[in-house]
Amino acid sequence: MEVESFPRGKTAIVSAATFGIGEAPGYSSLDLAAKAAVDAVAACGLKLTDIDATFTALPSDMFGLAAAEYLGIKPRLTSGNRPGGSSFMTHVVQAAHALEAGACNAALIMYGSNQRSGAGKLVATPRSAPYETPYKPFYPVSGYALAAARHMYEYGTTREQLAEVAVAARAWANLNPEAFARGPLTIEDCLSARMVSDPLTVRDCCLVTDGAAAIVMTRADRARDLVSRPAYVLGGAAAAWHNEITSMPDLTTTAAKESGARAFAQSGYGPSDMDVVQFYDAFTINTILFLEDLGFCPKGEGGRFVERGGIAPGGRLAVNTNGGGLSCVHPGMYGLFAISECVRQLQGTAGERQRANANLGVAHGNGLVLSSQATIVLGTTETL
Repeated sequence: MEVESFPRGKTAIVSAATFGIGEAPGYSSLDLAAKAAVDAVAACGLKLTDIDATFTALPSDMFGLAAAEYLGIKPRLTSGNRPGGSSFMTHVVQAAHALEAGACNAALIMYGSNQRSGAGKLVATPRSAPYETPYKPFYPVSGYALAAARHMYEYGTTREQLAEVAVAARAWANLNPEAFARGPLTIEDCLSARMVSDPLTVRDCCLVTDGAAAIVMTRADRARDLVSRPAYVLGGAAAAWHNEITSMPDLTTTAAKESGARAFAQSGYGPSDMDVVQFYDAFTINTILFLEDLGFCPKGEGGRFVERGGIAPGGRLAVNTNGGGLSCVHPGMYGLFAISECVRQLQGTAGERQRANANLGVAHGNGLVLSSQATIVLGTTETL
């Protein structure tokens, strides 16, 4: 495969911050995002006036201008690209190119949502789906249930294997004081939970929470002056193969197969080199699909890969070390939290859940119904 041009290692994420995870009554989505942004900027020693590029996908800021106004800054570059939960990985890719080209000097990527305290339930984006609506699917869960059912049919994947994903996420969340859902969770708890859209129970589905996250990116030469362990952007790519689930070419293979291959090729590393892996796990089937499509195991082997705590603490691969969207946080979109956790692992600030000698990590985002996929590979100084 021909490797596309990418400014490998020329830019870095210098700080990551989260705020309001779980329930944050009294805050608007923009309030939450702004607080995370202020914390992220302060954490790397910059001032808000140093920020000259903003990347947002806020539910209340369709044009990406309210965030800059709220923060009192005047960016020369703004972007509101929003292909669902993969938006933030695409923002990292865009920011890397813009920084390397000199179009900006310090980029802020921010997100926040008060979905839990504001609405109390998952808020689906208004949509027109003439070939699906007559069947009254639950959006988006029925689309993921369809993919899960097909994977079970083709590869023998079981509900117990899906439950392994949820149980592993909870085990990681139990090491994370910031995680919203903590406490014991067993395979049987998942299997006996209320069915939402067959074969997915409520334990196969992401949380509905409040929360915000923000990261700051600069060029590599400046990054080394700001923090001791920048997370260098080694590769990044996106791919979209469909919009509605009824147009998905193959329900068991996502566009992550393409975005991952391109991002890894740019980075010079492969799946087996990764120390930490952060997936957008809106549903348990996501993790199994992305393990396969990003090359951590062969197609059809994802279910067996996660068995016996394969991705839990102490397992063969550290996946979603903050607890993921299943047990840590999911305020409408989770992608920026996956990036933030990857940065924390590489910077060695993840506390009890910290992976020893973490130098390489991948953060993968997913949008809509397995529609938009985006992958970034991050590394420490040792990986340049």
